[in-house]
Amino acid sequence: MTPTSVADRGRQIIETLKQVIVGKDEVLEQALLGILANGHILIEDYPGLAKTLIAHLFAQVMDLDFKRIQFTPDLLPSDITGSFLYNQRELTFEFRRGPVFTNLLLADEINRATPKTQSALLEAMQEQSVTVGGKLHRLESPFMVLATQNPIEMEGTYPLPEAQVDRFFFKLLVRFPTRAELGRIADLTTSSPPLPLRKILDAEGVLKIREWVREVPVAEAVKDYAVRMVLATHPRNDGGVPTAGRFVLYGSSPRGLQSLILAAKARSVLLQKPNVSFADIRTVAFPALRHRVILNLEADAEGITPEKILEEVLEQVPEIL
Repeated sequence: MTPTSVADRGRQIIETLKQVIVGKDEVLEQALLGILANGHILIEDYPGLAKTLIAHLFAQVMDLDFKRIQFTPDLLPSDITGSFLYNQRELTFEFRRGPVFTNLLLADEINRATPKTQSALLEAMQEQSVTVGGKLHRLESPFMVLATQNPIEMEGTYPLPEAQVDRFFFKLLVRFPTRAELGRIADLTTSSPPLPLRKILDAEGVLKIREWVREVPVAEAVKDYAVRMVLATHPRNDGGVPTAGRFVLYGSSPRGLQSLILAAKARSVLLQKPNVSFADIRTVAFPALRHRVILNLEADAEGITPEKILEEVLEQVPEIL
């Protein structure tokens, strides 16, 4: 596999998915960046906007082992990680692996489960392992979580703990289709069943690309730009933007900086560029930081969103001091 073939395969993956997913080009491109940068992805919006289908199709075109968990209020942590069961023939307890042992785990409607169950994914997402009965179990590589979430104002939802939200590399928002896109969706979903998508990449290829992503160089000036963007989201920082000082409770964590740089590196690989540019950092700023900007009650009353804060960050933080 060469840099040119990686870029070609990236384009093929997006074009193949667009045959089935209508009007979600930006979401598909951002999800691909997250996967190739070894990140977990949170997709949020109302039901019926193809969030689950996106995860399933990515697993198909990348030939990854895929498992799905439907999160419900009665789901237990052991339903995710697995548990020890008693083998009556052998008279011993044996570990029965849960669905987390896979390459791509779809955590569907993750915020319909209780916070205790949601937290069962914390170790898996950070350490790529689970501990059950005091014993550590390693997960397969590559491993990634693609979670879907309904807006928290919907009935039957629990807000995700901040510690878990921060472990997501990207948070993607799926917009509602336009009139033309709705017509296209009707044609695709009410006619003959679509043919299976062809495999474009495999698990070994994903791991190889992830190695290349980390090797992309970042100039000191570009890195400093990303650092100053993260600092600008903090309310009690000299470099913070005015709206952050008024409406932000907590700004981005260091994981936000890591996501900015790794996603920008992945974008450089897919575009066959020799290094990361300022434009790469700006392009990935919203999915990398929107879920890491925690707003206060005044922001909620004024209708301020994290995107509004990030728009000001992009406007006011200069590329070079």
